[in-house]
Amino acid sequence: MLGAQLAQCSRTLASSSSARAASLHTSAVLQAVSTRTRKTQRTLKANVQRREELQRQAQQSRPHVVLGYKAGDEAKWQNSDLAKVLITEEDIRATPEPSVDPASGTVQVPPFFNYGIGEKEKEVLFEVLPRLSQHGQMQARGPADPRAISGVYAQKGLEEQKKAAMLARMVDLRNANARGIAFENRRRIVAAFSEPENPTDTGRPEVQAALATMRIRNLWDHLSRCKRDIANRRSLRKLVHERAKILRYLKSVDEDRYDRILERLGLERGAVEGELVV
Repeated sequence: MLGAQLAQCSRTLASSSSARAASLHTSAVLQAVSTRTRKTQRTLKANVQRREELQRQAQQSRPHVVLGYKAGDEAKWQNSDLAKVLITEEDIRATPEPSVDPASGTVQVPPFFNYGIGEKEKEVLFEVLPRLSQHGQMQARGPADPRAISGVYAQKGLEEQKKAAMLARMVDLRNANARGIAFENRRRIVAAFSEPENPTDTGRPEVQAALATMRIRNLWDHLSRCKRDIANRRSLRKLVHERAKILRYLKSVDEDRYDRILERLGLERGAVEGELVV
């Protein structure tokens, strides 16, 4: 009897002591774990916010991936060699139309011709051929009164000048479409960025980078007007990475040429190096 009561008391004491110990131990551990977890979470959140802020600051200070310069630094592009070479529709419309100068009697040819007409062709069309046609018409008339020859000769010269002015209006670049203007710009870029020994070196990295930059800026102007053109946006992204690839190759070959072409194209290193997000 006495043994049964002692066993029951020992079991009661053991269960109560273990319950108090278990409750005290688990609450302290849980409180310590939760405090440490909250502190870790706060630290992680602060690190993420700091990383995002640094990325935002770096993105703001980085040059524009497409345009190649920082916001507000448009003078870098305007003073570049490529910007001086390219012609736009506004430049063409600002030029006067071809006509005959009444004071000198010469044909005022347009400054920008349609594709296929260079300096040699311009000299032949507007200087050599009108004089030959004038002389040929006078010879076809045969002998005439010497006193009337000068007046007829002047009249024929005026007719040839009017014909030359009409031809100048026809071959003016203002009559070309966007494809014709792009062709003229490509021709001017190849001539400006090639070596003097080989003025038509289309495989030169500088020429390829300049041509890619022209296409990039044309696409950027188009997408600024047509924001939902997804296909051309993808083409713009491909061109930006293609230009960066060309410039990386040039940098591996000759870094001095790389720095010179960046200045001539109005680009900064940050616009063509590293991760490019368009």
